[in-house]
Amino acid sequence: MKKQIISTDKAPKAIGTYSQAVKVDNTVYLSGQIPLVPETMELLTGSVEEQIHRVFKNLAAVAEAAGGSLQDMVKLNVFLTDLAHFPTVNQVMARYFTEPYPARAAIGVASLPRGSAVEMDGVMVITKP
Repeated sequence: MKKQIISTDKAPKAIGTYSQAVKVDNTVYLSGQIPLVPETMELLTGSVEEQIHRVFKNLAAVAEAAGGSLQDMVKLNVFLTDLAHFPTVNQVMARYFTEPYPARAAIGVASLPRGSAVEMDGVMVITKP
């Protein structure tokens, strides 16, 4: 088993005792991303749609640092403080993913770090050499 810690300055730094991602062989476990702007580490204060875009951009940056892309995602977990925003997640997600889509869970939660409205994490499998 080959284990590698993934880190990039193109996504927010970890704000706790965790890594942005961990790659084990060809599987990558991506930590949760909230809509933090990497350059400032401040929460994006835009619409929920803008926040969802920022989360996908953060996930994409970590995926690329691991040698893959969002298209390598096999499982995506979406955490929302208001499940009424789920249709917006679907609309935005369609801009970042093509079929076949990853498996996905959507979970309503009471709160998220830094008062975020959305957080996502996932698992990728990189099959290209």
